[in-house]
Amino acid sequence: MTTIYLIRHGQAEGNLYRRCHSWHNGLLTLKGREQVKALEKRFEGVHFDVVYSSDLYRAMSTAGAIYRPRGLTLRVDPALREIGAGVWEDVPWGQLLHDHRDSLTDFLACRPGWQVEGSETFPAVRRRMDQAIHRIAAAHPNQTVAVTSHGCAIKCGLSVWLGLSLEEMGRLPLSNNTGVAKLEVEHGQVKVVYYNDDSHLESNSPLPKASSAYGISGMEKNALRFRPLLLPQEKARYLAARQEGWQASHGTMEGFDGEKFLSIAQENSAYHKNCVLLALLGDTPVGVLQMDWAQDAEQQAGRVPFFYMAPEYRSKGLGVQLLGHAVCTYRSMGRQVLRLRCAPENERAKKFYRSHGFYKVGEEPGGIGHLDTMEKYIGLEL
Repeated sequence: MTTIYLIRHGQAEGNLYRRCHSWHNGLLTLKGREQVKALEKRFEGVHFDVVYSSDLYRAMSTAGAIYRPRGLTLRVDPALREIGAGVWEDVPWGQLLHDHRDSLTDFLACRPGWQVEGSETFPAVRRRMDQAIHRIAAAHPNQTVAVTSHGCAIKCGLSVWLGLSLEEMGRLPLSNNTGVAKLEVEHGQVKVVYYNDDSHLESNSPLPKASSAYGISGMEKNALRFRPLLLPQEKARYLAARQEGWQASHGTMEGFDGEKFLSIAQENSAYHKNCVLLALLGDTPVGVLQMDWAQDAEQQAGRVPFFYMAPEYRSKGLGVQLLGHAVCTYRSMGRQVLRLRCAPENERAKKFYRSHGFYKVGEEPGGIGHLDTMEKYIGLEL
């Protein structure tokens, strides 16, 4: 009998930033790394003969909890990947909800007929996950194996081994980050001992449970989309955000120069329409993300001159999606660092940035004296 521990990766950027990351390569978040440490502790004293992973960073990083402490070599297998999402890759869930609600409903329900341009299908993923596990078990008889994979892929495999039909697959819960399934494979049969066990985590992910976070109703409450902010037509909206942001940052309107800010925003928009974006929850404007694609490009850095959430939408887990959009945009350009400025007196903003990997690297003139320059490394690495 071969024992296989099938493990979902730790919290990754797609989970936190609320984006469709299937084959798109993203990293673990700080929370995800904490979960991986807890996973490592869970398996202390457990013997493993071999460790497999999908070839995506978030799964390989999670596998490090098991293969590194034991001095094993990680075996990478693309057959363990997440379901391929084709043209949906790296698109915000809020955008998919707005543009493709019916198709997204089919996807979340794991309906056999779901498919978009360039994607896989759920029946195809069921077959490849089942074949991969049988292949791994056959290669390691009477051994103990760790396998790291992805939420939908694991769900597809479990539906086969639990005897569910394609139509019944959607009723299975999506595994939580670092959730563990224990499989016993003997004589070509897979027995599911347990699944979605995340008891090693002292606290659950800050996101809602997968079933509520990824359902349509959950996305309506927590998934943003973005559209270009039209300047100069929407200058009143932009200036109102700038004014409120300045007051919230500095506690005064001293030094505020709205026309200068507007002029820079128009220059950014003229460079590319997607440099200045309005963030929306459904059809409700909730924030502004301004990027300067030209500034600091020679330093492989991506600049964010303005990052704004409306007061009534702060502290709701939405602001990180603006950050995530900037990370994904600049990473696709090959930038290695995300750079922004923050008022030294704005403790709330600094706490937010630090909690997502930013650190102070210097100071620049601005505000009512100087601003702290903060950076976050965004290069892809294990």
